[in-house]
Amino acid sequence: MKRIYIAGPMTGLPELNFPAFHAAAQMLRADGHTVVNPAELSNSTDQPWEYYMRLSLKAMLDCDTIYLLENWQASKGAFIEFNLAQNLGFHIVFAS
Repeated sequence: MKRIYIAGPMTGLPELNFPAFHAAAQMLRADGHTVVNPAELSNSTDQPWEYYMRLSLKAMLDCDTIYLLENWQASKGAFIEFNLAQNLGFHIVFAS
């Protein structure tokens, strides 16, 4: 069983793209994985981007796999998360 962090675009998208994050989390959990979903890390959405990135990166560091949602390349945050995961030797999975 893997501990998987979900990464993808949020900023500027309807509902911050939370439905895509929640759908991925549900699918991965159904497969038996432990999932860290950034859309579940905070109850607020009124903090600066940097606040959420710090929160997300801290949570990501406890994982061994990153699951990248579609269009992740368009996200500054997901690009940072991908590069960190790659440099730390995470298993990398791309949504299809």
